[in-house]
Amino acid sequence: MEVGCGVAGGMEGGKKQQPRQFARSLTYHHHQGHRLMPKWRRPQLADEPRARPQAVVLYTTSLRGVRRTFADCSAARAILRGSRVAVDERDVSMDAALRRELQGLLDARGRAFSLPQLFIGGRLIGGADEVRQLHESGQLRRLLEGAAGQDPAFVCDACGGVRFAPCPACAGSRKVFDEEEDRVIRCGDCNENGLVRCANCSS
Repeated sequence: MEVGCGVAGGMEGGKKQQPRQFARSLTYHHHQGHRLMPKWRRPQLADEPRARPQAVVLYTTSLRGVRRTFADCSAARAILRGSRVAVDERDVSMDAALRRELQGLLDARGRAFSLPQLFIGGRLIGGADEVRQLHESGQLRRLLEGAAGQDPAFVCDACGGVRFAPCPACAGSRKVFDEEEDRVIRCGDCNENGLVRCANCSS
């Protein structure tokens, strides 16, 4: 009488039968159909702010000429400060190059120029209304995940929080003496106000 080999713990020829080992199939685990596809990401435009991954860039103005604009900039700044993240604030009233930079970014998206404008990780989030809505719904906190943290009370020792400092090459005069030409020329290191962006707190 033959003993079925499928019975667990069966005996064959008086010896205990060892369970058979089957080689693990590599074909199944490495089949193309089981690969995880990478998550799609929107390609970043060449002219977008590229300070760091998840950099938080806020374009504002410190001029009080238009009360609503100044109030909106202050509100967006306060919301981000309350979120305890490092913000690269770019005051377009202090540097015409920053205004042109923002104008180009908005033109590329068919958006009219307005302030403030928030970018997170190179992605345009929007103005004051969008920032308020995202903050109230709790979505802004998720968008800010991965951004560098910062104490809301932080004030830069180098510039006092204004993000600009007098040009070290011309001391803010916008003029330097060129020895080769033996004349005074326009300083090429600073903006139209004789200022440079603070190296300690600006990207």
